[in-house]
Amino acid sequence: MIVRTVKDVESTKGDVQNPSFFSKRLLLRKDGMGFSLHDTTVYAGRCIIIWYKHHVEAVYCIEGEADVEVLPDGPTHRIVPGTLYALDGHEKHRLKVGPNRDFRAICVFRPALTGQEVHDEEGAYPLLEEE
Repeated sequence: MIVRTVKDVESTKGDVQNPSFFSKRLLLRKDGMGFSLHDTTVYAGRCIIIWYKHHVEAVYCIEGEADVEVLPDGPTHRIVPGTLYALDGHEKHRLKVGPNRDFRAICVFRPALTGQEVHDEEGAYPLLEEE
């Protein structure tokens, strides 16, 4: 059994931060579950273009609001607490967070992330092997 808190991952390789978001990666590939689970906060006013070419992702909003737009031609969906969106077709998308409040979500990735991935120029995570 794995029992882990957000505090447990602070200052580890599962604590990922950049100018647009921070992510506490609670389950990683090394945990052997076949998926990774992240508590992620995107800062208010941020707009991120993302394209997970190698992963599928499910996102469950627990705080804040955002618009997620499938690129290049829509549709756009309003995401509020209690809403899930799943990128089951590797959709390239834009996540736009409103100016007044951070957007917090629980995210699940398959295949599982190692914890070291960073978005490339296309907004994708590469497939990495464990160190």
